[in-house]
Amino acid sequence: MNLFDYFRPSSTAEAVAAASEPGAAYLAAGTNLLDLMKTGAKRPGRLVDITRLPGLDRIEQMPDGAIRIGAMVRNADLARDKDFAAAYPAVAEALLSGASAQLRNAATVGGNLMQHTRCAYFQDPASACNRRAPGTGCDAIGGENRTHAVLGWSDACIATHPSDFSVPLVALDAMVEIEGLDGPREVALDDFHRLPGETPERETVLAPGELVTALRLPAESRAFSANQRYLKLRERTSFAFALVSAMAALDIEDGTIRAARLALGGVAAKPWRARAAEALLVGQSPGIAIFEEAARAALADAMPSGQNAFKIELARRTASRVLLLAAAGAPERMPALPASTFGTTPGALSYV
Repeated sequence: MNLFDYFRPSSTAEAVAAASEPGAAYLAAGTNLLDLMKTGAKRPGRLVDITRLPGLDRIEQMPDGAIRIGAMVRNADLARDKDFAAAYPAVAEALLSGASAQLRNAATVGGNLMQHTRCAYFQDPASACNRRAPGTGCDAIGGENRTHAVLGWSDACIATHPSDFSVPLVALDAMVEIEGLDGPREVALDDFHRLPGETPERETVLAPGELVTALRLPAESRAFSANQRYLKLRERTSFAFALVSAMAALDIEDGTIRAARLALGGVAAKPWRARAAEALLVGQSPGIAIFEEAARAALADAMPSGQNAFKIELARRTASRVLLLAAAGAPERMPALPASTFGTTPGALSYV
C-alpha cells in the first residue's frame, strides 16, 4: 500500500475542499476502497474521512412524502428500518441480498453507489485496464469475461457495475444529492453512472471533490409498494455478486397495470432501466405472455462481449420471473433468502 495523507474534516465544505485536490479520495466504510488500496489498484495520495460528518446518517421523511437517506446510513440499518422496508420492500430485499451480514453492518448507502467494478482485470494492477489506467487497453476483451456486460459496453471496457441497491433505486426514480465546490446539486440516479464509451475511467458524473450526501426517493414511488420484488442470480447465494439481477414494480388497479418499472443489474456498467419494457406493460393485464414480451424488449439491444452470451437469455428469464413475483405481491415478511431463486417461486411466495 502506498503512503497517503489522512484528513478528517469537521464539515461538508471542509471535506469537499480537501477532496478537490488531485489524488484525493473519500473514505467512508472503506469496504471496497481499502481492498483496492491493498492490491495497488487504487493509490490515493490523500484519504478524506467523512465518517463523522454531521447529518449524513439520517433516514428522513420529507414534507412532500419523499424519503431522504443520508449517504452514511448503513446498508443493514436501512434494510431493517420497518417504515422504509414497508414502503420499499424490493430495496430492502436488494440490500439484504448483497455481501455478507458483517459487510452490510459496515457498508454505507453512498459507498454502495460509488463502489468499483469487480472485474478481475480492474483489480489486478498487472493487467491492462482502461478504467484503472486510461489508454492501456482492456484485458477482459479476449480474456475471462463470462460475467461481463451485455448492454452498453464499448471496445474500451466491458465491465459491469456490482451494486444490488442501485437497481431498485434506478427503477424508482431515485435522486442523488451532491455537494461540490460550486454548491449543492442533484442528479437522477439513472444519469449518475456513466456508460464506458471511450472514457471508462469516468465512472460517474461527479466532478473532482464532489460528495454524495444523500439519496431521495420521490413520494410517487410509494405507489409501487404493494407489488415490487428484487431477484438475483449468483454463483454463491450467500454473498456473491449478481450474474444477473432484476427489479420489477407494478401499480395494478382493477386487474390492469397502470404503471410499471423494470431495471436490470449485472448486465452493464450501470444499473439498466428498461423503459421500452415498462411502456409495453402499461394498460395490460398481468400475465406470463406480456411479461415475457416485456423481458424480450428489455434485452432487445443486448450483445455478448465474449464468453457471456448465456447472460442474455438468463437476463430475459430473470426479468419475466421478477415481473411474475411483483404481480403476486410483495411478501408480508422478508424471505429467508432475500432475492434468491431458491427462496421464491412465481405465484407461490415463501415466508419466514
